[in-house]
Amino acid sequence: MSKHPYRQGREELKELLQQYENLLAEQAHDFIDEDSFELIIDYFDEKDELDKAAEAADHAVAQFPYSSSLLLKKADLLIANKQYKEALDCLDKAEVMDGGDITVYILRTDAYLALDQQVKAAAVLEEALNHFEGEEKIELLFELADVYDDYEDFEKVFDCLKMILEQEPDNEEALYKICFWTDFTGRNEEGIRLHQKIIDEFPFNELAWFNLAAAYQGIKLYEKAIDAYQYAVAIDEKFDHAWRNMGDAYLRLRKYKEAIEALQKVLELSRPEDVIYEAIGHCYDKLQNYAQARFHYRKATHLNQDDSQLHYKIACTYMNEGVWDSAIKNLETAMRMHQNQAEYNLAMGQCYIELGKTEQAIQYFASAVKSRPKNINGWLELLKCLYRADCYDEALEYADHAFEQTNGKSIFIFYKCAFLLAMGRSKEAMVQLELGMGKNPKLIKKLIELNPSILQSQPVVDIIARFKRNRSI
Repeated sequence: MSKHPYRQGREELKELLQQYENLLAEQAHDFIDEDSFELIIDYFDEKDELDKAAEAADHAVAQFPYSSSLLLKKADLLIANKQYKEALDCLDKAEVMDGGDITVYILRTDAYLALDQQVKAAAVLEEALNHFEGEEKIELLFELADVYDDYEDFEKVFDCLKMILEQEPDNEEALYKICFWTDFTGRNEEGIRLHQKIIDEFPFNELAWFNLAAAYQGIKLYEKAIDAYQYAVAIDEKFDHAWRNMGDAYLRLRKYKEAIEALQKVLELSRPEDVIYEAIGHCYDKLQNYAQARFHYRKATHLNQDDSQLHYKIACTYMNEGVWDSAIKNLETAMRMHQNQAEYNLAMGQCYIELGKTEQAIQYFASAVKSRPKNINGWLELLKCLYRADCYDEALEYADHAFEQTNGKSIFIFYKCAFLLAMGRSKEAMVQLELGMGKNPKLIKKLIELNPSILQSQPVVDIIARFKRNRSI
């Protein structure tokens, strides 16, 4: 044997190509066998010289008209050149020669898909399933799943993957794919039963445990999901997606310390992501560890500098600590990105209220209701602010606007009562109080919160008492 088989093979191919060139030039009448033609076609195909590959295939089929392998190569090239009908004719001939070659069905499927005839493509593969077993049947099922995906019959995609796993329970590709489709189709209970069977046969298959966990998570059985994820990471400690999903499940259960541990593991095993840092920050936020929450939110901003929400969340941690100036600085950063965001304007208004700067607060609350006129909280904050600033005329006018924009929410009737009382218009105020109590008497608490001194007014007390008596009768 040669010491340099690669060099020898290259020389043989070079010689074969020369022989083919001579044949084209009619300079020689050397015989090129079937296998050699396949090598020549593959050579041009790999070099992306499709015209030359197609020409070689034509010569090969002319010389060997009953060769199914050469007909299949020609059909493949015809599909690549978008000659789909010619390819289908070629495949019909190849099937006559060798109907047991799976490539016939795969290429015919490709041609029908290219012609946007997905139903025919699916029918070809469905028929082919009856003629093949084992690995070839599994290959056809993967192809069929792709066809169903192409024309959006997603339930059948799941069915194909399920059939693969019933034949080969530890098929890695099918296990990876079915996790997504179980969630997408909502067939979680079916997914649970399927993966429980797989685990009975392959108890150390981490993908099966992961998929079982994800299916439990899909129907909000978070405790069971966590148990299954723990089996997955016990088998493969570096299974970062299992740690990630486990962190999410702990979050749903409000087990923030456990969520932090799982998410920290994700950071150890994979590239840092802003969403992971943000999730950890959220956990610390819920645990009222605002310094750690800020630390992780800031880590997230380093990876995603365009997310204004992260700066808003940092601001909220300062607000929770009563550090209003720092909160304002971070809100200003958020608002440079999204100035008209209602929640940012509301937060800014609240900060200025705490700093005793009512005029600035009013401006921000007004911006909040302008951007989200149907949001009740924005109107309430604006009205409370105007009330504190003794701007009763404006408050009354805005209360009418708020009532209209929020489809007649009763709370604004009580607020109108407060403003009218403050303006000395007691009779009109009592009319509004009667109206409000008739609609939703529980909201009287909001009126008292706004101005506890109204309970010193006898007409107010009488109306409240009358409604209480009527309710008890």
